[in-house]
Parts: sequence; C-alpha cells; structure tokens
Amino acid sequence: MPAASETIRAQLFAMQDKSYQTFQQKLLPTLPPGKVIGVRTPALRRCAKELAGTPEAAAFLAELPHRYYEENNLHGFLLERVRDFDAALAGVEAFLPWVDNWATCDGFAPPVFARHTGRLLGPVRRWLDAPHTYTVRYGVGMLMRHYLDEHFCPAYLAWVAGVRSGEYYIDMMAAWYFATALAKQPEAAWPWLAEPRLAPWVRAKAVQKALESRRIPPEQKQALRALRRTFTKGL
Repeated sequence: MPAASETIRAQLFAMQDKSYQTFQQKLLPTLPPGKVIGVRTPALRRCAKELAGTPEAAAFLAELPHRYYEENNLHGFLLERVRDFDAALAGVEAFLPWVDNWATCDGFAPPVFARHTGRLLGPVRRWLDAPHTYTVRYGVGMLMRHYLDEHFCPAYLAWVAGVRSGEYYIDMMAAWYFATALAKQPEAAWPWLAEPRLAPWVRAKAVQKALESRRIPPEQKQALRALRRTFTKGL
C-alpha cells in the first residue's frame, strides 16, 4: 500500500468517533458496512488545510481509488484548495468516477470554479452525459450552485430536464435543482413545473421540495398546491 495512504489513514482513524460512525453509516445506504470510519467534517477540513500543498497530499490525490468514505471526502476537500482552474478541473475529473455516494458528491466544490464559470460550462455539459451516477449528479449540482444567479441561462433548465436516468440519486438532484430554480428564476422555471415537461417523479418531487422551501413566497406555494392536486394518483 502506498505510504501516503497508510499515513493519512492512520490519522483518520486517530480522529474516529464511534457514535458518529454509526450515525453516518445510516445516512449512506449505498456504502457497504465498514467503509465509514466516523470522522466529523470539521476535523476532515482541518486535516485538508494542514496537508494542502505538501508532497504527501499530492501522492494521496494520485492514489485512487480510496478505501474509506472519509478518504474520499478528504480528497474532495484537498481539491477545494487547488487554486489553478485547470489543475482543479483535472483533479475533479479524475476523482468523479470513484465517487460512490451522495454526501461525497455534494460535499466539495473548488472555489476556483466560481471564478471561471465560462470555462466550467463545457465540463458540466459533459458530466451531465456521463454514464456514472455521481458524475451526473455533480454536474447538476454545479449548475445549481453556479448558474442560477447572474450566470443563469434558460437553456440550462432544458439540460437538466434532458437527464432522464430514472436513477434515484440523479432524479433527486434534478428535483432539487428545479425547486431551487423556482426560487431564484421563477419566471423561467415555473413552466417546467406547471406543464408535464419533466419526468413525472422529478416533477412531483420538485413541487414537494418547493413547497418545503422557505425561499418560495406564499402566493407561489398556493399555485404549487393547486398544481399538485392536478397530478395523477400514480405520481
């Protein structure tokens, strides 16, 4: 086993919290038992801060796949500390095929991406077409994070709607995206919910999430409730 992984793994086990391990495992049903060490996120972020820029971190980032959930999270947090866009993108693209759960997928986003949204758009489009569940989910997440405010384009709604996988962790992210889009870009997003343009499950879940959101105004929620009553019983 490479020395970097051995050393870092020992550090992670030194921070293990058994009760947190039990709690975390329940939130990650796609991971087999024993893959979660039980290290809290603030401790992992501190570890990433201490390791960033060291030869040990570089070696660790090159050692894929990792064995444990926390190793994957640490990998993502180290990528967040890469300041060069091309290097961060290369690191993310190498890592995404090995991401195996929703929490790791949603838990890291290199800040340098926010400063280069024009350059990021091509990779996002590519990720949406990937065969790997969490690569697609990451692409939808990037659209939600970076392209629903000043960089918004109505075409991006169609990009997400075009992802018809039927896979739970992709469809859930698509629903979250449309609920967030309704809060931030209501005029553009509303027709996608009001009309049967989306996959039925995604549409119903997006309406549910929008109704649960504090960012949706009361009058919009009233329209959503009326809309929900029109759904067929199968939704």
